[in-house]
Amino acid sequence: MKKGTKIALWASIPLVLVIWFAGPRLGLWGNRDLKKKDNISAVQSGGQGSRDAAAPGQSGQQAPSQSGGQGSQQASSQGQGQRPGGQQGQGGQQGQGRPGGQQNLLPVTGTIAKPSYLTNGIRSAGSLLANEEVDIVSKVSGKVTAVYFREGSKVRKGDLLVKIYDDDLQAQLRRSEIQEKMLSEKLERQRVLLEKDAVSREAFDQLQTDYNVILADINLLRVRIAETEVRSPFDGVIGFRYVSEGTYVTPSVKIAHLIDPSVLKLEFAISEKYISEELLGKKISFETKGYNEEFFATVYAVDYRIDETTRTIGLRARYDNRDGRLVPGMFASLTLITDEKLNAIQIPTESIVPEMNEKKVWVARSGRAYLVPVITGTRTATMVEVLTGISAGDTVLTTGLMQLRDNMPVRINIPY
Repeated sequence: MKKGTKIALWASIPLVLVIWFAGPRLGLWGNRDLKKKDNISAVQSGGQGSRDAAAPGQSGQQAPSQSGGQGSQQASSQGQGQRPGGQQGQGGQQGQGRPGGQQNLLPVTGTIAKPSYLTNGIRSAGSLLANEEVDIVSKVSGKVTAVYFREGSKVRKGDLLVKIYDDDLQAQLRRSEIQEKMLSEKLERQRVLLEKDAVSREAFDQLQTDYNVILADINLLRVRIAETEVRSPFDGVIGFRYVSEGTYVTPSVKIAHLIDPSVLKLEFAISEKYISEELLGKKISFETKGYNEEFFATVYAVDYRIDETTRTIGLRARYDNRDGRLVPGMFASLTLITDEKLNAIQIPTESIVPEMNEKKVWVARSGRAYLVPVITGTRTATMVEVLTGISAGDTVLTTGLMQLRDNMPVRINIPY
């Protein structure tokens, strides 16, 4: 290939590229790209309604171009077709602007501020104890002949729980009762003879002593027989049994465990710096695992001996548990109440927006969000008291706080 031909080929490449990219913009290849661009801009400005309205306009553009066959007529017909299509796109935008605006509202979650009961005081932790609690054991050694209680059942004071073998004692008791009967009859005869001076006073006194000894032996045997009967010392609930019929028990063998849960004692400790406070009769609010509510007890005893290791004072409070909802041994998170508020405004802690020198809260009013400065008070695990800035009935926003702007329209969801 000649050198001039090569130079011409290399020089034509940039020219071809220029024509390729600039041709559609100069109208050399028709208005197909411009049509697409116009349609895209119409869709972006008019929404869904403009896209539907642009189709008749485009069909109106093509019909004159096919019948006329001239470039000027084609351009004229395109201009006429786009004008009605653009008007329809604006109408579609106006028709769908309102629903689209509501869909674009920021969804948030809110809660209604309501007056509630709030306590403030000394926080501590403690354990629930039974009012009465004892291990059931036998006073005498022997073999268990019968078990009369059912595990986990309620028992009354004096109910027979376990019977220990006592046949040997019963036999001794019957022998002593026979001897007592014989001595009683003999003593009566001796009394008659003594009145007639037929017997000496010494012989009568000896017989009287023997009779009294037999009576004492009978009473002793009855006591020993009673000790073979293990009975409930008070009303309560008996737990698992640890013996069976035939078990040989001694006073050190545990038969069962008995508790009285009708009244529970809440035992806890507080710092020694509160020793000057009037603690007796104070009200206590406490929470336990398993119940999503507060319980209340009253302090009835204070151990004024300071624990040298922990430097705390021991206290006990009494809780009426006749409904049997709580059981001994439960852990309790408590507050020794020093201040009570019946109409405190509390909001969730996550709704607080901390700033440099103050705290603020997002509040919804008439469908719009507003940032309101507040002053907080007592804080609990999930709630915080608001002293100023929020009133009862205000809608406080709890989610979407980072996306909110002042006077911004929102769609509020209030869970119940």
